[in-house]
Amino acid sequence: MLTLISDRCTLKSHRYNSSKPSLVKKQSQSHPSTGSLRIAKIPLAQSLCDFDRGEVQIKIRAFYQATKVENAQPPYDTIQMKVFYPGKMPGSEQEQNRGIVPADKQQAPFPVVILFNGFNTNPELYKWLAVELAERGMVVVTFAWVAENFPGVVALTPGVDLAMLAPDTYGTAPTASALPTLLTELERINSEGILAGMLDLQKIILGGHSAGGRVAIESSSPNFFPEVVAAFGYGVHTAAGRMMGYEAATILPLPDLLPVLLIGGTRDGVIANSSHRYGTVWEEATTPVSRTFQEGISGGRNDSYLMLVEGANHFSFAYPFDPTTGTSFLDFPATQPEDEIRSLMAETIGLFIDAHVRQKSTAFDKLKEILNNGHPLIKSFERK
Repeated sequence: MLTLISDRCTLKSHRYNSSKPSLVKKQSQSHPSTGSLRIAKIPLAQSLCDFDRGEVQIKIRAFYQATKVENAQPPYDTIQMKVFYPGKMPGSEQEQNRGIVPADKQQAPFPVVILFNGFNTNPELYKWLAVELAERGMVVVTFAWVAENFPGVVALTPGVDLAMLAPDTYGTAPTASALPTLLTELERINSEGILAGMLDLQKIILGGHSAGGRVAIESSSPNFFPEVVAAFGYGVHTAAGRMMGYEAATILPLPDLLPVLLIGGTRDGVIANSSHRYGTVWEEATTPVSRTFQEGISGGRNDSYLMLVEGANHFSFAYPFDPTTGTSFLDFPATQPEDEIRSLMAETIGLFIDAHVRQKSTAFDKLKEILNNGHPLIKSFERK
């Protein structure tokens, strides 16, 4: 009983120490009581919080939601969402009996991050990042959509509108086919339930991994969605597939109207071993990522970034590693500690959002520090 109570409480939201690249581990704290009889006599709110002198505890919580995709055919017409938020545990009966924890109103309104998964990559593998961003005071949405995105191929998909990738349509509409449904559901979540009235739906950030990162950065334009204000992606590029009718090694432009952060890993075997799709052989695993930054973004506002991480592979962004689905067999082994890689990526993504969405001056300073002083895991860091 003692362990269960102490593990449920989190005294403070975790914040990174930017001078240390290693992931800071959260430590369980022992309850000051020494016996089970004494614990049994303490009210629930106090048993959760008395070592913090009666204050309620901040804890990242999540709830599930299901929503229908308009015009999608069953059984592939349902998206299952998981919504992470900063909670405040008052020790109420509702919390104890139903596991419903209210949001921390003091941190509201919350900007919203939507994370798009890679093909056949379980969204639970991005929970590590969802929790880290929620601890910074954001609401984060992951989702699962099983659909037939390609003819005859059923997969867990981020939602890709293939028609919008064709040469005559690219850039005229978003490629993220799940996004309109997710935005509509966020409006409903903001009207009722735990997060009612607490979401800042004019500050939505799109992010993702692999194909999910691609649709995130391609769809982040105020011309498509006025509420979207920034985007980031890992293991992502805009190389154009030969099967769509493009010339070999073509890099497609991004909307280039909002802040964007591109991250790549020097050991990305999935990108390196998929170059044939684009009619070429990439010089390095990060070549299409770098070219997307160089050719797909004009820059000039100093809010577009490229970070290449030494030793990170394609699935360094997905934790814990799952070799049963996706294209993990194409990947190269990572050559740096992956907890440190994730720590660096979460820190950089968090600072990027804090700086360019939440306008925190300290975040700008820390991003400049990373850019100017380097980091042992950063091969290169550019801004334009």
